[in-house]
Amino acid sequence: MKFPKSLQNKLYVREENNALRSLTTSQNLMDFATNDYLGFSKNEEIFNKVHQLLLNKKIIQNGATGSRLLTGNHELFQETESFIAQFHQSDCALLFNSGYDANVGFFSAVPQRNDIILYDELCHASIRDGIQLSLAKSYKFLHNDLTDLETLLLKFKLEGNQIYIVTESVFSMDGDSPDLENIVTLSEKHNALLVVDEAHALAVLGNNGEGLVQELQLQDKIFARVMTFGKGLGCHGAAILGSIQLKQYLINFCRSFIYTTALPPHAVATILVAYQELNLAQDRINKLKENSKYFDKNCSNILGYISNNSSIKSIVISGNSKVKETAQCLQNNGFDVKPILSPTVPEGQERLRFCLHSYNSKDEIKRVLELLYTFV
Repeated sequence: MKFPKSLQNKLYVREENNALRSLTTSQNLMDFATNDYLGFSKNEEIFNKVHQLLLNKKIIQNGATGSRLLTGNHELFQETESFIAQFHQSDCALLFNSGYDANVGFFSAVPQRNDIILYDELCHASIRDGIQLSLAKSYKFLHNDLTDLETLLLKFKLEGNQIYIVTESVFSMDGDSPDLENIVTLSEKHNALLVVDEAHALAVLGNNGEGLVQELQLQDKIFARVMTFGKGLGCHGAAILGSIQLKQYLINFCRSFIYTTALPPHAVATILVAYQELNLAQDRINKLKENSKYFDKNCSNILGYISNNSSIKSIVISGNSKVKETAQCLQNNGFDVKPILSPTVPEGQERLRFCLHSYNSKDEIKRVLELLYTFV
């Protein structure tokens, strides 16, 4: 069948820019690429506990059979949402099939016509896609720039609209964090509602991996938090945390919740057990933080290195060809480090993205950085 020329031309452009994406499989290299920060995705104990939980509850079911509003709801959803809400010191939690579904659903449903959304310019694609589906007006502010944010707040406050401020607790490309305490101050000062995506902070920041919001004790000042489980929790799905009224509203008006088949019982059980294990993972979390500090210490002289307190470390190497070549050299030597290309990041900001884990040894970190020093 004939393939549209306009689509083929777009593929050609990607090829010419050395930016064409393709699917690859794991090569069993030393892991500096996955988002599995604590190793939960391959944790045998979690796997066995999930199986036993389902047996104990006599749940022998492969699929959910329908949306939660029809036939897909079951007791594990309520139990898991209650546990998550308690863990995160929130009134309520509502499970979604993925972080993408949660963000697209929230931003397309909650902000109303004539409302204003002010979002950090580096917010994730799922947030931006949800905002595009919203009837509200949206404006981006400069990355982590509170002066620019307040300028916009003052501008739109005069129009009497409800304003939503949107940011992330850990940004996925630079691994940096906003000044959440002062953003909260601004949101209260200007009567705005703050929404924080904690995808890369869950299981990483906080005493028990609760995220940055709870580490700073700001949970009572946030309108909504998005917790994604496909990263530090090592499973699949997401939850939106907020008030009882917000949960009720999402159940009634959020299309990505209403019109999709629910997560199967096994997936929900995995989320619950992973959260329970997070309560016992203090040693892993501390080891992850130690590895982050060790990486910073040994990377301080590398040009283009972006320092932060998270598990995501980036080294800017401009140009798709150059960064792909460098990543390939590291992979050839046994280290799984991925290049991030434009247009995923702006042209000139291409980078190597290191994801650290509790199971990375200091020797592995030292060796990969010593090898990197020969290239940059």
